[in-house]
Amino acid sequence: MPGFELFGDLERKEVNDVLGNGVLMRYGFDGMRNGHWKAKELEKELENQLQVKHAQLVSSGTAAVSVALASAGIGSGDEVIMPTFTFVASFEAIMILGAIPVLVDIDDTLTLDPEKVKEAITEKTKAIMPVHMCGSMADLDALKDICSANNLILIEDSSQATGATYKGKPLGSIGDLGCLSLDFVKIITAGEGGAVLTNNEKFYRHADHYSDHGHDHVGNDRGAESHPFLGYNFRISELHAAVGLAQLRRLEEFVAIQKKNYSIIRDALSQIPEVTFRRVPEGGIESYSFLSFFLPDIDTTRKVINAFKTNGVDVCWHYYDNSWHYIREWGHLKNIKSLYPISQEVKEGLDYLQTKTFEQSDHFIGRNISCLIKMSWTEDEVIQRAEKMSAIIKENT
Repeated sequence: MPGFELFGDLERKEVNDVLGNGVLMRYGFDGMRNGHWKAKELEKELENQLQVKHAQLVSSGTAAVSVALASAGIGSGDEVIMPTFTFVASFEAIMILGAIPVLVDIDDTLTLDPEKVKEAITEKTKAIMPVHMCGSMADLDALKDICSANNLILIEDSSQATGATYKGKPLGSIGDLGCLSLDFVKIITAGEGGAVLTNNEKFYRHADHYSDHGHDHVGNDRGAESHPFLGYNFRISELHAAVGLAQLRRLEEFVAIQKKNYSIIRDALSQIPEVTFRRVPEGGIESYSFLSFFLPDIDTTRKVINAFKTNGVDVCWHYYDNSWHYIREWGHLKNIKSLYPISQEVKEGLDYLQTKTFEQSDHFIGRNISCLIKMSWTEDEVIQRAEKMSAIIKENT
């Protein structure tokens, strides 16, 4: 990860198809295309590889979450349960619909703790959204049971875990809706883009229309299409879809490379008594895009991550002090800093963030280091990296 490390002839060929016919928009201009429909091809490839009936491409992973929520009828005043450890896009995508993000503690999976989820459910709760951070997954069976018992929608955000599986099923295909990111730093990249996945025909139809100004896409005359309901512009372009199509066809190759590199480093670190690893739920197989481990305490973790930086061990993060991915530094959310007025309902819904603490999340994120697994490393580079990381951890624990 990320897929751009291995750009090559396959990606160039797909992009040149688009440039050759000059149609960069995914809809219309049928006569000019010379048979090239990259977005449609990528959607079919997603359906086949990720084992879902429907895939709808959109402009970003953030858009995918908003479109998924809207497709399920979630909006103004509704509460969506999400984890404290994710990317800021998770709460942004909820709030743009006028819904309220309800942040809940993670556990040793680095994803939603099902017991904490149960405690957070109110009469306003409409959906639970686990985010499969850093290549691995939430306890999906437990979350599915909670959703079934409370008539809630399960939305998987598997933006960082394409290629991972749970009990034989690809992540993103297990909930009522799944969301992918295809941005520049994902295992499968389109440069920019995202996808909504579902087996629900109604949700798919909603996503298809809503992401393109409400167009119903009936017939071959775009100007004559009707608009059953309001929509917005969350379209992907043919250029982005072309890159994503070539990349997705290489998913198995990418995961195999990541697994090899991941395993070398994990085997080395597993010899250190002070190192433990994130829990992968039973039946789960990671995408191996990150190696996430715990150290004994936050002070040790800070010493190690600083020593990594000093000694040239890059692409490793201690998210406890990170402003993008963890609740501690989300001052703009806690203080509702916005360019436009936020509704009183949402302000009141977020008031809990003024006093709520997340000690359990702090316990895990404070001791966690997550290291990106690059596909471009040679085997010798991976071995040297594993040795250097091991030496630094031993010196600082």
